[in-house]
Amino acid sequence: MYTGNPDVPDDVFAAVLGQIDDFVRTRVMPRELEIMNTDAIPADLRAQVAAMGLFGYAIPQEWGGLGLDLVQDVEVAMTLGYTSLALRSMFGTNNGIAGQVLVGFGTDEQRARWLPGIASGEIVASFALTEPGAGSNPAGLRTSAKPDGDGWVIDGGKQFITNATEAGLFVVFARMGTGIAVFLVPADAPGITVGAKDAKMGQEGSRTADVAFSQVRVGPEALVGGDGDVGYKAAMTSLARGRIHMAGLAVGAAQRALDESVSYAATATQGGTPIGDFQLVQAMLADQQTGVLAGRALAREAARLYVTGQDRRIAPSAAKLFCTEMAGKAADLAVQVHGGSGYMREVPVERIYRDVRLMRLYEGTSEIQRLIIGGGLVRAEKKKA
Repeated sequence: MYTGNPDVPDDVFAAVLGQIDDFVRTRVMPRELEIMNTDAIPADLRAQVAAMGLFGYAIPQEWGGLGLDLVQDVEVAMTLGYTSLALRSMFGTNNGIAGQVLVGFGTDEQRARWLPGIASGEIVASFALTEPGAGSNPAGLRTSAKPDGDGWVIDGGKQFITNATEAGLFVVFARMGTGIAVFLVPADAPGITVGAKDAKMGQEGSRTADVAFSQVRVGPEALVGGDGDVGYKAAMTSLARGRIHMAGLAVGAAQRALDESVSYAATATQGGTPIGDFQLVQAMLADQQTGVLAGRALAREAARLYVTGQDRRIAPSAAKLFCTEMAGKAADLAVQVHGGSGYMREVPVERIYRDVRLMRLYEGTSEIQRLIIGGGLVRAEKKKA
């Protein structure tokens, strides 16, 4: 049973969430076109994010973060999802898939060395797992870590790595013998080459790039947890947590698509009649609203199940699958409600339509989520026999 976060009581969290919501609506939303057109988050917005502690909102307080748990994280994600998804991406790896590897699996020395800088935003941590032949399935990794004295030499290439161009630390997954290890590699280590930023369909301002590791030598202090076989568990744990966050983010984006649709339907006219009076338009709004309500409930329930330890595998995948698919449908309906206007670049729903398409791909495709859910159910039933 979830009884709340003792480190961040409800009243304190309500104030934090209110501050984030105000920041999103008054500071970020008026500059969404600027972010999209420049493909960058303005420096002053980054500074405000750091001052609010958002680079470390999910990092424990003992390491300099705000200490929000996953139930609270989902509420933050729904708020951040209401605007350009690139904003959240700027500090998402610090709080999520990269930072949580350190929180959950790092040694005390590793946490003390890296987490305070990650929480403050001084260091951007980048999660280097995906490869050309290994995306949603870490078992296919080809990047290798071979013993070299008291350390290892890492060779391989990573693809679509978020925040690679700004990273101060790479959390690198590599095959070591028959297992998978994870290493903390400073971005300025000799042998690392970061490629040009990717030109993507959407999420302008969120930067991804390829990263090549050529004879990159690391010492024993770089091996996360001091264990050469912790990588697979670290990846799966971090991704499961991240999938619930992604579900919340998708709900926020879908809510924005719905709100834009309702506003347009109430004011745009055809033949002198607001289009919102037409039953077919109302049906599209109803489908959007139903999806948002269901997604919000599922994301919150998945977070509760994760925090209490009741389900850290099937529920995260179910939440990500449903909510990201739902957001795609909500965005598509939003464009349809807007008609030709929805296809115009300066209209928010056009950006939302492109932005949410990525959600069904990163941190595990929809197809992978279905395999996790279905396979998990069958395995659980077999154990009963």
